[in-house]
Amino acid sequence: MAVEDAFGGEIDYAMLKKIYGKGTDRSAEARYSPAVCMGARKAVINGNPDFKHVSTSYIERQNLTMRMGMRRFTRLTNAFSKKVENLEHAVALHYMHYNFCRIHQTLRVTPAMEAGLSDRVWSLDEVISLL
Repeated sequence: MAVEDAFGGEIDYAMLKKIYGKGTDRSAEARYSPAVCMGARKAVINGNPDFKHVSTSYIERQNLTMRMGMRRFTRLTNAFSKKVENLEHAVALHYMHYNFCRIHQTLRVTPAMEAGLSDRVWSLDEVISLL
């Protein structure tokens, strides 16, 4: 739904659904281990996507970066937001810093600069001044 809201019907879009199975080891040590991936299915959602580019790698890396950068998304922690509004603000600040303030190792510039949205690395003072 979010893809349709953002791009309408003018996008080639597919989904990769991973199929997980339960492991045989149900001991306490294995309780927090990831499930075993038994396979994956690709499905066309809209348009005519190229199946060789259907992957979860980018979003999984983005989710890991967010979890490692914001402890409130780490499992088994007490650093959660009691109000959803506080969580929304934390996520917005994280992505503002990630895209406009942080120089990325592979890009050697910020993602905003690479996308042509900014011509400089923003300081935290500039981010705060937006409030």
